[in-house]
Amino acid sequence: MADYALKNHLETGATTVCRCWAVIRKDGETYGFTDHDTDLEFEGMVFGADSGLTANALEQSTGLSVDNTEALGALSSAAVTETDIQAGRFDGAAVKSWLVNWANVSERVVQFNGTFGEITRSAGGFRAELRGLTEALNQPQGRVYQSGCGSVLGDARCKFDVNDLGYHTEIIVEKVEDGKFFDFASLEGFDDRWFENGRLIVQSGAAEGLFGMIKNDRLTSQGRRIELWEDLRGKIAQGDQIRLEAGCDKRAETCRLKFDNFLNFSGFPHIPGEDWLTSYPVSNGQNNGASLYGNTSGGSE
Repeated sequence: MADYALKNHLETGATTVCRCWAVIRKDGETYGFTDHDTDLEFEGMVFGADSGLTANALEQSTGLSVDNTEALGALSSAAVTETDIQAGRFDGAAVKSWLVNWANVSERVVQFNGTFGEITRSAGGFRAELRGLTEALNQPQGRVYQSGCGSVLGDARCKFDVNDLGYHTEIIVEKVEDGKFFDFASLEGFDDRWFENGRLIVQSGAAEGLFGMIKNDRLTSQGRRIELWEDLRGKIAQGDQIRLEAGCDKRAETCRLKFDNFLNFSGFPHIPGEDWLTSYPVSNGQNNGASLYGNTSGGSE
């Protein structure tokens, strides 16, 4: 009904319309923006007029092609901050846009529904690419036939609970370099490389909510050093609390021995290798389909 009411309003020729945007970050923070000169409220949200957010023309089409446009906005301490953008807090945020009759907000229609794409900053402002819902169809789908596990530790297929005792710990940051290297004088109870390929999650401080993937986890004579693949984009300081989660290298042996979870292993550990695919039978070897390991004759052992 709201669509028809707005259509009737537009047909009058004297319109009072504006645009409103709702931005929902992955951490649950919600922001409302409008290009009208006063705040508007509907669907339980307040759309701020002082946000400085505007949008370019929206390109839409039928079929499965991706709808896209851009949003332009000003950086401010009250709404979108440079620190939050740099920390990646707006990456992949959900975006919904309406055309609204500001004189009667019940007359509105959704014009865009999608996510933030690439975000760039310049001259005290930001430019965000908006990608439609069909963008998800551009992503590879299905499973890959490979020897390593195709699940993510703790997901619905893996079913392992990383909250189990011995597979995580919460600790205070003692020493940090470049947001990438973390040193601890004592972190006992975990084997060398136990957290390798796992996650480091920041639980307090300016970088709260951010996480990084662990590249190296080494025990040394001075204690324990953990290195991330990339530095955390938020500021992390001594005294902040972090959570370390055990890592999985996707091998069948690791799944069985480290996590005792082989029943849920989603790889194919017995897949033939390239040597088997390029082999051929020979008269002086055993052609019984056995392992080719160590065979240099070109045939089967």
